[in-house]
Amino acid sequence: MLPLVGDLAPPARRASSLAVIVSGLSLGVLLARTLAGVLASFTSWRNIYWFGLGVQWLVFALLYIWMPDYPSKNPDTKFNYFILPWQIAQLLATEPLLLQAALVAFLHSGIFTSYWTTLSFLLGSPPYEYSSMVIGLFGLIGVVVIVCAPIYSRLIIDRLVPLVSAIMGLVVETVGVVVGTSVGSFNVAGPVVQAILIDLGGQFTQIAMRSSIYGIQPLARNRVNTAYMVVSFAGQLTGTAVGNRLYAQGGWVYSGEEIVAFGGFALIICLVRGPREKGWVGWSGGWTCRREDLAPKKSEMITEQALEEAGAVGEGGEAVRRDVECVSASNGGNVTSDGKTQQ
Repeated sequence: MLPLVGDLAPPARRASSLAVIVSGLSLGVLLARTLAGVLASFTSWRNIYWFGLGVQWLVFALLYIWMPDYPSKNPDTKFNYFILPWQIAQLLATEPLLLQAALVAFLHSGIFTSYWTTLSFLLGSPPYEYSSMVIGLFGLIGVVVIVCAPIYSRLIIDRLVPLVSAIMGLVVETVGVVVGTSVGSFNVAGPVVQAILIDLGGQFTQIAMRSSIYGIQPLARNRVNTAYMVVSFAGQLTGTAVGNRLYAQGGWVYSGEEIVAFGGFALIICLVRGPREKGWVGWSGGWTCRREDLAPKKSEMITEQALEEAGAVGEGGEAVRRDVECVSASNGGNVTSDGKTQQ
């Protein structure tokens, strides 16, 4: 569904459109913890898997009923499914942006799963010793942050180059991990703050990285998405395995240090390649944070139109031109000799 959204949404609204789907994915992960905690408290743990099976069949039925058919983008291309894995691997080896986004997704996924897995161990042991149901309810902490993702995606992520939004998200995540690791062993406020900031930063990172990769090879968006998701799921497995092992060796602080390291490596990967760099490493193309493909501001469009009208009426338009220049200056811009507004 994510590549389909990448096809249907215009570039200026791609991040906020993807945020709806990404929010649903993240919400499902967190609510699954809550439902699992409730089921495990009142019934057998096996019923969790039966419940999951029923939900899968429900999703299948809903997709069959309501998901519309869309024509193939490559109707004349014959795909060999034995060659597709090799083609997907080639994308990672030939597209610098895809590899950068996939590695960031790998590390972010490691942060997310390592935290939520080891959190259960922390809350189930002294000094907390919470029940399975209470531990599951912690999944509700980030619901508001996730539900609001389309709003702040439209206001922030759609206006900035994706790499800047991803860096902002990783910084927020890392700050949350530092806070939670520092006080989580003796104060439950630490894990609560950590959950909120990981969910908020994670939404920024995921939405920004996904919106960036769907500009790569529009006719191969499904393969691009597959490459990204395979690396991301590998990060989830790695985060769970490493987090569990470190928690068994040194407790909450050890696993927290691993998560901080993941966040640090993700920031390094973001910083070694700029948002407009065409190669593998470097910052060529500029440091501007604002996207260049956005539509001009309304004040700029009105100003340029008024200047053209003023020029068309000859001497009588000089007063209009002076008024327009004053409006432009009040909006923080200036008018050049050719009548264009600059910011």
